[in-house]
Amino acid sequence: MAEWTSAVGAVALARQLQAQQARPAGPGTRRPPAYRALADGVRLLVLEGRVPVAARLPAERELAVSLAVSRTTVAAAYEALRAEGFLESRRGAGSWTAVPAGNPLPARGLEPLPPESLGSMIDLGCAALPAPEPWLTRSIQGALEELPPYAHTHGDYPAGLPALRRMLADRYTERGIPTMPEQIMVTTGAMGAIDAICHLFAGRGERIAVESPSYANILQLMREAGARLVPVAMAEGLRGWDMPRWRQVLRDAAPRLAYVVADFHNPTGALADEDQRRQLVDAARSAGTVLVVDETMSELCLDDDTDMPRPVCAFDPAGSTVLTVGSASKAFWAGMRIGWVRAAPDVIRSLVAARAYADLGTPVLEQLGVNWLMGTGGWNEAVALRRAQARRNRDEMVTALRRELPGWEFEVPHGGLTLWVRAGGLSGSRLAEVGERVGVRVPSGPRFGVDGAFEGYVRLPFTVGGPVADEAAARLAAAARLVETGVTTGTDAPRTFVA
Repeated sequence: MAEWTSAVGAVALARQLQAQQARPAGPGTRRPPAYRALADGVRLLVLEGRVPVAARLPAERELAVSLAVSRTTVAAAYEALRAEGFLESRRGAGSWTAVPAGNPLPARGLEPLPPESLGSMIDLGCAALPAPEPWLTRSIQGALEELPPYAHTHGDYPAGLPALRRMLADRYTERGIPTMPEQIMVTTGAMGAIDAICHLFAGRGERIAVESPSYANILQLMREAGARLVPVAMAEGLRGWDMPRWRQVLRDAAPRLAYVVADFHNPTGALADEDQRRQLVDAARSAGTVLVVDETMSELCLDDDTDMPRPVCAFDPAGSTVLTVGSASKAFWAGMRIGWVRAAPDVIRSLVAARAYADLGTPVLEQLGVNWLMGTGGWNEAVALRRAQARRNRDEMVTALRRELPGWEFEVPHGGLTLWVRAGGLSGSRLAEVGERVGVRVPSGPRFGVDGAFEGYVRLPFTVGGPVADEAAARLAAAARLVETGVTTGTDAPRTFVA
């Protein structure tokens, strides 16, 4: 019986390995032998989850032809991977990827570090801030006061608490998009909303158009749902959406769904203007594509002189083409797992009916907490605190990066929580690997792309500031020096940092 559960073709593996290649190294840079570079490349693909564990690798001769190297080089690389525990082989079954004993299984998504690890590691993997107190505590106290009537019921509200659905509908109406409570479904975070939408609209094998780059966790969710992702390249910098390219993809690929983050895009920070929004809705309607718009960053405008365009759903008020997803996780706190969908009433009914086979409903207490915040003005106060903190962190992180890593390129976004950084010609995957050993955790660019794109990038959320931002930039600079000199193995111990 074979030990592997999937297979990676020689051409596909070669393409991913070649995408890792950085620009030519400077004088004095130590180049590893060809077999070592190949082994390191495969190891990075496994550690990042871009090649699954237990995936059968191509035969030595096939990979050698695709990479235009000798079979001896591939054989030596495979032997090195076996010695390190990243490859297992059996005569007649081939060779398949593995992870050494004690190593966590890799994933393409972004997982927060356990709190106990934060003393020695600066975590720039998770774009989330601590709760804006005292508003979290006050919201739970307010929720507890409202809880008794609900405690006498079964507690399952698949569409969400009527009071919160009405509150969210009123907020859309105040923004100029008339909305009824019947157009709202409350979910367990934005991820729960998008998961429900994907299962309803995009069965296994269906095409979904996505921005390239896009949010790593959503891309992974769609992959695991069996979707065929169709990337649509973003314009350079903060210019955002290339509308001729979007129209062509929607027309030619006819995807069932398209997923976009129009407000302070994750990871680039770009903000779509009104004309781009209108054109995107028109193109989706013409192609028969359902447009899923992620608004989780929409309230995190950090610069007062930024004019916010109307929501994308303003160009499809009935909700027949645009499904809008919102959440309390970014604007308020990631631990408040409340999200929502705004769509046409018949779409909401279908989503609610399908939900009966998933999670039945969202926790009542947290819904009451968000309802209390939005009904008392606490939400606006909390979001104002969040913006001030994110603005301060952004400015301090930008200053630290420009001091420590002047060759790295990025544009400063006017909102959101992330910087999309071109890492001076270095491999983002190698920076992520070495960064963990010097005490800074950062996600590499390929996590935000499809098929190995964006190897030269990293995403840096501005979730730390002050001395912690300074230390994070210093550790990134140390990691960059190690990558530049070819030192990508070793046991550099992270320093303990006390804020």
